[in-house]
Amino acid sequence: MKYIIPILALSACAATAPSLPTVQEDTCNANSHADLVGQDVTALERVLILGMVRVIRPDDMVTMDYRAERINFRIDANETIAAIDCG
Repeated sequence: MKYIIPILALSACAATAPSLPTVQEDTCNANSHADLVGQDVTALERVLILGMVRVIRPDDMVTMDYRAERINFRIDANETIAAIDCG
């Protein structure tokens, strides 16, 4: 019995990586902006987006926090919008 308590205490300290929820639907309304993919990044200046938006360019450092309501615009090296996703 005296050996069980330390094992239980150590198992409580084990680090587990947080799992991200699977996105089953368009939680940030990114599909409504799908027509921007392939356009120049300046096209974002002509669109009013209410809510959280993140523009990610090559070699940008971004946080790993997941926010289902945030729209990510991924810009390629040619300054065109390569992808749009939630997170």
